[in-house]
Amino acid sequence: MHIEKLILQQFRNYKNQLLTLHPHLNVLTGDNAQGKTNVLEAVYYLAVGKSHRTNHDMDLIQQGQTMAQLQVVISREEREQELVLQLRGHTKTARINGIVQSKMTDFIGRLQVVLFAPEDLSLVKGGPSVRRRFIDIELGQSQPAYLYHLGQYARTLQQRNALLKQFAHGTRDEEYLSVFDQPLAEHGAQVWLRRSRFLLRMSELVQHTYATLSSSREHLTLDYDCSLPGVDLLHNSTSVTALSEAFQNALRQKHELDCRQGHTSLGPHRDDLLFFLDGQNVQSYASQGQQRTIVLALRLAEIDLLREEAGEYPVLLLDDVLSELDNQRQQNLVLAMSEKVQIILTTANFIQLPKTMTQQARLFQVCSGIISGEG
Repeated sequence: MHIEKLILQQFRNYKNQLLTLHPHLNVLTGDNAQGKTNVLEAVYYLAVGKSHRTNHDMDLIQQGQTMAQLQVVISREEREQELVLQLRGHTKTARINGIVQSKMTDFIGRLQVVLFAPEDLSLVKGGPSVRRRFIDIELGQSQPAYLYHLGQYARTLQQRNALLKQFAHGTRDEEYLSVFDQPLAEHGAQVWLRRSRFLLRMSELVQHTYATLSSSREHLTLDYDCSLPGVDLLHNSTSVTALSEAFQNALRQKHELDCRQGHTSLGPHRDDLLFFLDGQNVQSYASQGQQRTIVLALRLAEIDLLREEAGEYPVLLLDDVLSELDNQRQQNLVLAMSEKVQIILTTANFIQLPKTMTQQARLFQVCSGIISGEG
């Protein structure tokens, strides 16, 4: 899979910009705050239906305008496909080859990307919600069924929590509360099972990729901290039925606590993804260089995982990350990427790039929302 053309209209600081991209390497250079990252944000938004930088779509519309439009032509399995996302106010309209999509879940995943940006350190240093979001986005790109069950789970959880807040300040009705336990458990079990399968394979790929990047100096392992008591999703196989029944029983046992606290105390929304180097938790043990390498290994492993799931490699987005790596890790990164993916890369200084990356490349100069100088 690769992007042939990208058109940005009234998006961030771009009024009307067309980019024709190279199938291998594309480099966006320019000073800071000129719009390099905005291009990657646009591609990411077309892939997953949300920004990695803001939760408010209005932030994406050019100042003074009422709408923005993103358009991309991709080549997938030797067939061209046009994707369009239009943002108007708080609504968005998605089109595939000119046909309006009634559900965003039918649009998400048509373009698949892996983004590595400096703020990705939060995957290691941040809270559990950051790592859950990472899992949800990557699974959502390749498994529409996961997005469905996750959405149903989130809606049921919101309803259950609203009821619990009422119970915390008034009369409790545990029989009514039980009405929400079954759908929450059924969809939660589907979420857990899909997460476990995803992370089992991701764990294998990440271990191998990290060993390559670090020249096998340390051993990286992953674990999944499941809030359901007695369940180890990565080491003990189970079924959806067994997970659902165990979740329902646990919810029933937590009724008193949940009513008192006013929220649901266990479920996929309370879980965490853990990383260990040589058996020690990376949040308290790993250096910043090791943490960056862990994140990079995660992103590179995503490439192979999406290839296995979708049959094609995704597009790799690298946002000013080479400057954060020493020369050896830069070279290891180049070897790991090889020529198997299309890359869109931003950098403030083109000469920082390893020579091996400039042999098959298209260079773009970015200045004040205008992109020029294709090479």
